[in-house]
Amino acid sequence: MLNKQHIINRFLSYVKIDTESDPKSNTTPSTKKQWDLANKLVEELKAIGMSNVSIDENAYIMATLPSNVEHEVPTIGFISHIDTSPDFTGANVNPQIVENYSGEDIILNTEKNIILSPSYFEDLLLYKGETLITTDGTTLLGADDKAGVCEIVSAMEYLIQHPEIKHGTIKVAFTPDEEIGRGAHKFDVDKFGADWAYTMDGSQVGELEYENFNAAEAEVTFKGRIVHPGYAKGKMINSMYYASEYINTLPKLEVPEHTEGYQGFFHLHDIHGNVEKTVLEYIIRDHDKDKFKARKALMQKVANDMNTKYNQDIISIEVKDQYYNMKEKVTPVMHVVDIAEEAMKQLGITPLIKPIRGGTDGSQLSYMGLPCPNIFAGGHNFHGRYEYVPVESMLKATKVICKIVELTQERYN
Repeated sequence: MLNKQHIINRFLSYVKIDTESDPKSNTTPSTKKQWDLANKLVEELKAIGMSNVSIDENAYIMATLPSNVEHEVPTIGFISHIDTSPDFTGANVNPQIVENYSGEDIILNTEKNIILSPSYFEDLLLYKGETLITTDGTTLLGADDKAGVCEIVSAMEYLIQHPEIKHGTIKVAFTPDEEIGRGAHKFDVDKFGADWAYTMDGSQVGELEYENFNAAEAEVTFKGRIVHPGYAKGKMINSMYYASEYINTLPKLEVPEHTEGYQGFFHLHDIHGNVEKTVLEYIIRDHDKDKFKARKALMQKVANDMNTKYNQDIISIEVKDQYYNMKEKVTPVMHVVDIAEEAMKQLGITPLIKPIRGGTDGSQLSYMGLPCPNIFAGGHNFHGRYEYVPVESMLKATKVICKIVELTQERYN
């Protein structure tokens, strides 16, 4: 039986290490502090008895659990990322443990009156009576994706300690910089050597995902002209006004706060500028490939139309694709999803098969030749002060990993 306190202690040891990634850095990993957790994991994997433990110059960690059966079984893998989001600070994380959650408000920070309330975050009510790990209201928690890291390490440790559970060769990997879209960029699929894998990077218990957004980022730049405001008539060009017009020309309801399910969006996540120059930074998302292309084309068209309207080249736009919908690569090998679904059912977990409104390392890895659906890791409210994870959810995810390797072995016996 999995030891609850052991998993709590392991998870806490991870989240207390600051691993925030930096989108403005050109190095891999993007921050030196990611090495702190990476090096710790290397030693921990060796300590629990994993084989072929390695870490490369970019902090990609890989390890192997050899097969304990005679017959041939496909090699499967489990992957999580070590970095946390730059959306909110991950420094000096001070986790709080709420045992036997009552279903009432949780005071995260008395001094600052920060409250985690089920009246706003209704998912909390799913976990009445369970043990929750929360923040203290001043940082994120890092369950995205240190819960996944914890679950993979714990599952491997359990399998090593229980050789009666039969399995084929299992590979594990931990990546840097997933939160800034680079987690798979330098992943060596050939070295990893798995036939397929699963990212442990979802949220609610039961989540099983093999569809994700097609994703792009766009930088829209507006050129202006500064002159003394007292003598500006007919001379000044205020780039910020043009940027405002551009923002308001895009569909106002096709934004994250008004969309769900398969609905795509334009998301303005950063704006900086002055009279002379303003830059808008967008992300573009859609599950449907044709609609994704249309969104990118619309952003270009709005820029072109405004340049024509004002009869000058005031707007330039640069669009870069980030990742694509893994459904195209996973559908031909749906047995990898079927095995995970069956594992959950056998453990009494109701599978929640739905599209990811985001992306994981698995979306890129699937296009690199490694089909890679996503499985729940248990956390909620990622990337902010209200993040929490039920310990029981981490235990269930750990059990799912163990059951997947067992079912894979049985399928090919």
